[in-house]
Amino acid sequence: MANTFNRKLSRNIGTSLTAVGSYTVGASTKTVIVGLTLSNTTGGSINVDCTLNDATNDFYLIKNAPIPSGGSLVIIGGDQKIVLNTGDSIKIKSDTATSLDAVMSIMEIA
Repeated sequence: MANTFNRKLSRNIGTSLTAVGSYTVGASTKTVIVGLTLSNTTGGSINVDCTLNDATNDFYLIKNAPIPSGGSLVIIGGDQKIVLNTGDSIKIKSDTATSLDAVMSIMEIA
């Protein structure tokens, strides 16, 4: 099995749940999220949601979490990792249009 480190980026996320970096775990692959940081790019406070989507349902990792102007929120990192299976994705949204950037670091195991 080959392990490949990579990153997925999203910019200017708004009010619709959006897969970080348009990334969905491919067939015969497992993915470990080693880091996920969300950043507020606006001049005011925003509230964000982050879910794990298993291609059928969204499971909240965090809901309605505030991020101050110019601030960031580390959803996954340090001691916490999340394992994704084939077809899974991480989706995020903000309560404000074009206000949220995301950086997700992953390790794919294929």
